[in-house]
Amino acid sequence: MRESSPLNLQRSLLLVGRLALGAIFLYAAYAKLIIPGMTPRPSLGVTLALFATQIDSYQLLPFWAVNFLAHTLPFLELALGLLLLSGLQLRWVASLSSLLLAGFFTVMVRTYSKGLEINCGCFGPGEALGVRTLIRDGLLLILAVTVTVLAFRARRAPHPWAAPPESAPAK
Repeated sequence: MRESSPLNLQRSLLLVGRLALGAIFLYAAYAKLIIPGMTPRPSLGVTLALFATQIDSYQLLPFWAVNFLAHTLPFLELALGLLLLSGLQLRWVASLSSLLLAGFFTVMVRTYSKGLEINCGCFGPGEALGVRTLIRDGLLLILAVTVTVLAFRARRAPHPWAAPPESAPAK
């Protein structure tokens, strides 16, 4: 009976994981584009410029790349969040989410190990990069990888409500 249930443990974990990850990506985009709690509310250009300064504080990229990332990353996070919530092309969206979070985590570990005291920029301004943010982002990376693995495993198995394959007609 358990295998015929549409909500077995693996599917339940996949659903909860992708919804949580999608909501986190949506909040990250919102925090970069709107900056909650800041009054008066800054324009989009100001919020993206502020995010560019946070990216630049990592001391990794030339100005043009910092500017490009600041103007595209929040919208990529928004798109990934919406796609994770919808479940469309889940294997590929989850894979891209895992790669993006792995990149973020790698850059954060590098910056922390160099001793730079900067704002993380993960969820808008004002959050210092430290052990707590590394643990949080490491857990997010584990969640994304888990969702990716479960999405690929679920794709291989037939859906529990799918009709059984018909036997070939005898000749």
